[in-house]
Amino acid sequence: MVVQNVMSTGVVTAKRTDTIRSVVFKMTMRRCGAIPIVEHDQTLVGVVTLRDVLLPLYPNYGDYIHDNVHSRNFVEMEKGYAEVLTKKVEEVMAKNPLTVSPDDPVLEAASYMGLKHFRRIPVVDRGKLVGMVSIGDINRGLFLDQQGKP
Repeated sequence: MVVQNVMSTGVVTAKRTDTIRSVVFKMTMRRCGAIPIVEHDQTLVGVVTLRDVLLPLYPNYGDYIHDNVHSRNFVEMEKGYAEVLTKKVEEVMAKNPLTVSPDDPVLEAASYMGLKHFRRIPVVDRGKLVGMVSIGDINRGLFLDQQGKP
């Protein structure tokens, strides 16, 4: 089974000049955790995840609550969310994201997701976004392929 058999098409996208607010709105309405960032010709240039949106709230990008050295005022940090939402997508997006091809085996895509702790990966054909594949897509495809088999 290849990625093309299980991937989602008709993916909601954004441009690098869009605001984070607009991308979070799309993620919330579509109940998805990532939005591919494309140029006008569908060339993939990045991905924004919900995690990418929250990281700017921390005083130093990448700091987590497990950091016992620095105390955090989480109430004050939350007030910064409105400012984060006004930023442009290109300020927080992951550039040149890991991708798979429609012809790659689904278990190859799953192995990349496992190694990188990703829940979804853009599917690209000759640099153009053609879909997204998620862990759920792969499991659903494998399960349905095995249905009725002993």
